[in-house]
This record gives sequence, structure tokens and C-alpha cells, in this order.
Amino acid sequence: MNKDLVAVFEYLEREKGIKREIVVEAIRESLEIAAQKSVHGAENVHVQIHPRTGEIEVHCDKIVVEKVTNPVLQISHKEAAQYVPDCTVGQIIHVPTTPKDFGRVAAQKARQIISQKLRGAERDVIQDEYRHRVNTLVSGTVKRVGRGDCIIVDLGKVEGVMPRRNYSPHESFDVGHKVLALLAEVRDTETGGAEVVLSRTSPEFVRALLAQEVPEVSDGTVIIERMVREPGYRTKLIVRSQDPKVDPVGACIGVRGSRVKNIIRELSGEKLDVIPHVAEAEEQLALALNPVVIRKLEVSEDGLTVSIVVEDEDFPTTIGKKGMNVRLLGQLMGVQLNVQKMNDYVKLKAIERASLATSDDVTLDQPLAAIEGIPSMILDQLVAEGFATPRSLLMAAPEAIAKVPGISIEMADKILEHIRKQRA
Repeated sequence: MNKDLVAVFEYLEREKGIKREIVVEAIRESLEIAAQKSVHGAENVHVQIHPRTGEIEVHCDKIVVEKVTNPVLQISHKEAAQYVPDCTVGQIIHVPTTPKDFGRVAAQKARQIISQKLRGAERDVIQDEYRHRVNTLVSGTVKRVGRGDCIIVDLGKVEGVMPRRNYSPHESFDVGHKVLALLAEVRDTETGGAEVVLSRTSPEFVRALLAQEVPEVSDGTVIIERMVREPGYRTKLIVRSQDPKVDPVGACIGVRGSRVKNIIRELSGEKLDVIPHVAEAEEQLALALNPVVIRKLEVSEDGLTVSIVVEDEDFPTTIGKKGMNVRLLGQLMGVQLNVQKMNDYVKLKAIERASLATSDDVTLDQPLAAIEGIPSMILDQLVAEGFATPRSLLMAAPEAIAKVPGISIEMADKILEHIRKQRA
């Protein structure tokens, strides 16, 4: 019995999930090719391997002749009788043979072909078993840490790779550590095999964790509409419920935050902002910024840029560390989000009004015309208080205009902005 070969069969079958017959056939084909090359010009060399014992038999198919003219393909009747006593001329028999250089050279060639065949077989196993599990969670044990801090994870039958960019900068893993990760992709390698790529930085990893932790997400009652992530720091997601009786945010948070705490723990402390979905974009942004209150909001004509004004004390919270919060908010809303302090906004608007008020635009000295959204009685009240022209309004502070009965500071801003846009 060839115990070493049997051990290879059993290991590949048990650990790699490659069927024994596939392994046996790969080795048989490789040895046959090597044997044929050892017997110069012969294509009649065949190899057989016994799956259970591992014994290898090499033989040549030769035709029995009276006089040998081609020893590669023929065998004399006298010599053939040593193998098949009752053979006859013209009969093809199997002649046991071991090529003289079947040892080192043949073995080396065989190893190369075996390696190629087994990589292909392992690739098929990986693709069959793991390709349909993309974007699902898998767990394993860190087997080793490769070059560039690439983590090699033992998943059982195969090894998964998790490049450094695929796990948080706050995370580190040692050999033997348990790892939960997203099966990001199954990709073919340059050597003809396949590898399972894992990730803990993908937004889909958070989605999978939510599906695991929150039954309402798993069964489709709660839908994750949008999600953005800065791995290791913060994830923002907008959720809605298919069932009016189910609060989507409450379902994700859990009783006393139990569900979200489990997710945050798995994410090594990464913050998770769960935001309820609403149809109106401006209201959605307000909910995403809560508890920060938007004081002013402007949307560009193409709808791709949104500028907001917040109170000075809310500005650091809105921007976040290194601008991370406002960047994620912009990605979540699908716009370029600009944030300005209220004091800076007031100063800028005052400068713009002063510049316009001192211009030579004669239309600024004409009587006040109707302004959309402002009742005519309000305009009459302005005129009565001495604000009879656009220029007179531009030269006054919003606070002074707001002292006119019936006019709030918001209405004063609206009137001044209307005048500015008309002359822009």
C-alpha cells in the first residue's frame, strides 16, 4: 500500500472537499503524461492508480509480433508469453513497465501537473460552495498574517483572504482569533485557482450584521433604503418600514439599544446613525442632522449642491471630525453638502446687501413692487414705516425691518433675498 498517496487522498477529501476520484484522476493523468515523455515517442503508456491502496501501475500497450521492428509499439511473441502465456501474434497486451527516468524527472513533471489539476479542482469546489454566498457572513479563525498585514482566515475547507484595506484601521488580529466577516467575492487567481475574499469595511457587512441581529430586517419588514460608511468611524443608514405598526428605527435599535449595541461591539465601537425615511428631501436632511437645526437651506438649480446654515455652536457637530460627518451626510443625500455658520452667513449677506445698496441700479429707487408670498398689506406697512424702495430696505438690517408690525425676521430675510436675486 502506498500510504503517502492514500494520506494525500484523505487530506484533500476531508480538508479541501475535493472528491477522491477527482484527485486520483488528476494524479493518474499527470503521471501518465510524465511516463509517456519518459518513453521516447510513446503514446501507448498508461497509468492506473488504485483509489483505496494508492498502488500505481504503469504499462504499455504493445502488439505481439514474430519479429520486433519497433520496440516502442511491439513485443516479441516469446517475451509476451512471460506476461500472457496464451497470447497470439497480433494480440495487444499490457506490458508492465517502469521508465528508467520515471523517478526524479517524471516525479517533478508530475508534481507540476498535479498542482495545476488540484488548483482547478479546488477552484471548482470554492466556486460551487462559496460563490452563491457572496454578501453573506462567514466566520473563521486567523491562520496567519501575511505580507502587508493581509489576514489569512481558515474557513474550514478553504482559506479566505482579508487584505489590510478590508478591515478597520482600529482593528488588529492575531493568529487563533475568531473572525466574522462578509464574503465579499470569489475571484479567480493568476495561477488558475480561486480565492475567497473577505471584508469588514464594506457597507454590506453592516447590512448583513443588521439582518443577523434584527429579525425585521431579515424578513423584509424593515428596508434599508440607503447606507454610507466610513469604516471604523461611522455608518449612516436610512430605514423605512413596510408595516405601519413597526417603527423601523426602534426595531434596529432594540430595547434599551440592545440590538445596535451588539452591532457596534462587532464593529469595534464604530458609531451607527439610524435615520427614519421620509419622501421630502429637505425633511430627510433635517432628520439626518437631528438634533442640529437647519437655520437656512439653499439648493442649487441643478439640485446637486445643498448649502445649509446652522448656529455657530452646532457647526463642529455638523462638520464632524475632519469633515467626516458632513461628507457622509452628502453621500447619504446624494448631493454636495456645504455648511456655514450663522454669524458668517449674516456677515456675508450684510456685505452683499451693502454692495448692492450702493450700486447705480436705478431700479432700486423705484416703488416697491409685489413680492411673491408677501401680502400686499405687509408691503403697505413697509412703505408706511419708511421702506418705500428696494434700496431703503437693502440699507437696513433685517432686525430693523422685523420691527415693522406683522413682519418676522424670517420674512425680512425673504424680502431682502428676493430683492438680491432680482438684481443678481
